[in-house]
Amino acid sequence: MDSVLHTAGRFGPRTLLITAAVPLTGWAVHAVALHKKLAVTKRDPLTGLLRRDSYTARARQLLARHGDKVTVAMVDADHLKQINDGLGHTAGDAVLASFGARITAWAGPRAAAGRLGGDEFAVVLELPADRREQRLEQLVRMLRTPVALDDGRSVDVAASVGAATPDVLGTRDLPALQRAADAALYDGKHSGRAHLATVTHVTVPSVNGRRAGRPGTAVWGRAA
Repeated sequence: MDSVLHTAGRFGPRTLLITAAVPLTGWAVHAVALHKKLAVTKRDPLTGLLRRDSYTARARQLLARHGDKVTVAMVDADHLKQINDGLGHTAGDAVLASFGARITAWAGPRAAAGRLGGDEFAVVLELPADRREQRLEQLVRMLRTPVALDDGRSVDVAASVGAATPDVLGTRDLPALQRAADAALYDGKHSGRAHLATVTHVTVPSVNGRRAGRPGTAVWGRAA
């Protein structure tokens, strides 16, 4: 009897400890799975870029933290409809996925890079004034590199890029900066150049977030 009691006393607390640890471990696994699930929901599954809400939250953090050192860039994939119509939507998806990877590589891990619509992207990143021209030209070049498809074909691609900065426009309001960058983008649509918004673009009205071109931008990059 003593032997039985001794054994129970020796292993009882240990058994309870192990038993208690099991549900904790289960919750830990559940928490990790939930975290991964939430991370996935923040990103567009095709491009890997942030979805609109997650992008907006991150972009506003960057504007609050870095202020006038921030650049807001809007990107539109050119001729995507022609690619979809001529080569199929699989080819169009490959182009969008490639653009997502290139924008991510260009922007770096600290930036806010998001897919806002079908072929519309936005990037907010810390970018000093003396490097804006060089970096935006680099983005245009990266997005003009042909995309290789799984079947061996290659697709010629391009993108229109507009940018806006708080130091030029006198505002740190994200919607205002995006609207101005979008206006600059449309001034140079299909030009193969990056366009920087001026103060005139802040008040340009938009229709569904898009508008026709208007003169008054600074132009960077090479001609198409």
